[in-house]
Amino acid sequence: MIPVRTEGNIMTDSSTSAAGGPIRIRRVDAWALRIDIERPVETSFGIMRNRPAVFVRIEADDGCFGFGEIWCNFPSCGAEHRVKIAIEELGPLLTAEAFASPEDAFRVLTQKVHVRVLQTLETGPFNQAIAGIDMALWDLAARRAGKPVSGMIDEDAAERVPVYSSGIHIGIAETVIAEARTQGVRNFKVKVGFDVAEDLAALKNLAPGIGDGERLFSDANQAWDIATAIEFCEGAAGAGLKWLEEPLRADAPLADWSRLASVGGIPLAAGENITGMQDFKAAINGGHLKFVQPDMAKWGGFSACLPVARMIRDGGLTYCPHYLGGGIGLVASAHLLAAVGGNGILEVDSNPNVLREAIPGTAIENGNVAISTAPGLGIDEIPPELMAYVTLHDHCSG
Repeated sequence: MIPVRTEGNIMTDSSTSAAGGPIRIRRVDAWALRIDIERPVETSFGIMRNRPAVFVRIEADDGCFGFGEIWCNFPSCGAEHRVKIAIEELGPLLTAEAFASPEDAFRVLTQKVHVRVLQTLETGPFNQAIAGIDMALWDLAARRAGKPVSGMIDEDAAERVPVYSSGIHIGIAETVIAEARTQGVRNFKVKVGFDVAEDLAALKNLAPGIGDGERLFSDANQAWDIATAIEFCEGAAGAGLKWLEEPLRADAPLADWSRLASVGGIPLAAGENITGMQDFKAAINGGHLKFVQPDMAKWGGFSACLPVARMIRDGGLTYCPHYLGGGIGLVASAHLLAAVGGNGILEVDSNPNVLREAIPGTAIENGNVAISTAPGLGIDEIPPELMAYVTLHDHCSG
């Protein structure tokens, strides 16, 4: 196990800096991609009618490179905007100086754009762009070291991680779950939060079909107030739900989360909309969550989410990385879960998405995703067939 010490919100160890010396970046590229879809991805707060992704490639002056992904699902125009943030705002900072490690770069970028974030109030887009860049820097550092990212973090990292199928609208759950079973998947998460009575009726029809050894989860995407959440929990009693994800807004009073945990009867999950070590500490220590779900493409990358994931595990809770995007971020999430260990499962969107499926390392076999043993994340290029979906490409050179 790599020794780690924490300071503030991120790691400050030198675990990723040993191979090859300081990281000097000579080029940063970012691509926005979009693909039309036949089956929209519907949540309680909005509908995705196409699938976007922002992929990042960072190249050092020695020719070594790494790939990352920036979260960009909302708003619908967000992908292209994040490309501009990555290249025009962060790119010049990356190419201006050498960094001792990816953690060092994460800290420097976060500090140097702090006033810009205050000026623009665009905390999310900046966090997401830094997270994607951080992924790419960890990929680069692991390639230099000749190890997979998971193995660079922990030489005893798992060779594969179990998955759960997510993004399943409750209205079509029977069909989608049947599709997931053909890949050996035994864990399923359905989207609720649309209409309580209709959600409960569909859930009661679905629950008897969940077999031995299978688990059913639900996700309300912050749809309810405390009274409605309790109503749903009471109505879902007996349906066998193993967790209820984001029944309340991420910024709902802690007292509401605690009340729901004590009277709802269903274990609670959240984390994709929590950012910062202190807020994660508060959520973990609050006692209301059983499953904690940081999204490393949304905030933190490896540098910040690794210590959070270890804190979750050491606190006796289950680390289940949240993820719904393209394939690079999914592979990175799999590596982090494999390295951290515990009994968590990897979220894999059930909806067809070539921006995920074309990336090496995303295939599901017997309910698991295998962790590549190749250096880094095992991704050597953006597959050429995906270039047809690029809506914007930009770069910055040092």
